[in-house]
Amino acid sequence: MTTLLTELADAPTRYEQLGVVQVRGLLTTDEITRIRDVFTDQVERDSSLGHDDHVPEDDVLRRYPRFVHPHRHPDTEAGRIARSLMLDRRIFDVVESLIGPAFAAQSMFYFKPPTARGQAMHQDNLFLQAHPETCIAAWIGIDRCAADNGGLAVVPGSHRIQVLCPEPADESESFTNIQVPLPEGVEITQTELEPGDVLFFHGSLVHGSRPNTSDRFRRSLIFHYVPQASREVAKFYNPLIARTGEEVSIAESADGGACGDGWQPGPH
Repeated sequence: MTTLLTELADAPTRYEQLGVVQVRGLLTTDEITRIRDVFTDQVERDSSLGHDDHVPEDDVLRRYPRFVHPHRHPDTEAGRIARSLMLDRRIFDVVESLIGPAFAAQSMFYFKPPTARGQAMHQDNLFLQAHPETCIAAWIGIDRCAADNGGLAVVPGSHRIQVLCPEPADESESFTNIQVPLPEGVEITQTELEPGDVLFFHGSLVHGSRPNTSDRFRRSLIFHYVPQASREVAKFYNPLIARTGEEVSIAESADGGACGDGWQPGPH
């Protein structure tokens, strides 16, 4: 089994090799507690920040929808936290050590309560369409994340594959309806994160998660970044944000990208 835990000094080399690294305890216990409390209070009090994934009325994800771009809602405490951490030096420094100067592109928060479906295997840059350089994710564990509560599974080395075009997914297992086909012989690594750990992974890395079969939530706060060397990104992600807080827009990528005109990039 591939080891993903990495010291910061070794992260660039490991990232180049694997396309994914795990940094232990980048956020403090107090920070994680505040994030967990604020976002959970927000969704239970007012889920209007939630993204409509067209799940059935009786689906638990109807009550706990994922938040997409909460940083664009500074009128809420959850939105202010998302924007602050999206530009936090600790996270941005690691991102830029891996991909060079970057812009922040997206924030997301997943609640994934018990019984929630997972998300089939996919690649992030299929959605962000950052070109010619791909995106990177910073995936922060808010709860302990393991196999039983639907923690991420990743395919180390798959960042070299580039973009795989999607096919239908098993919607009894996944709340999304697409997945990418796994090449033969690849190794799937189940991640295990403690609260405050951060996974950084390449936009072409194949990853996904299984349903939450535990009695615990699997909450996570996720940011995406694109290199400043990228000249275009899907419309949904403009404006980008420089680490100084300045908003920046770059050219919009054509719908479809490598997967043809029928593919519409957007939130994932």
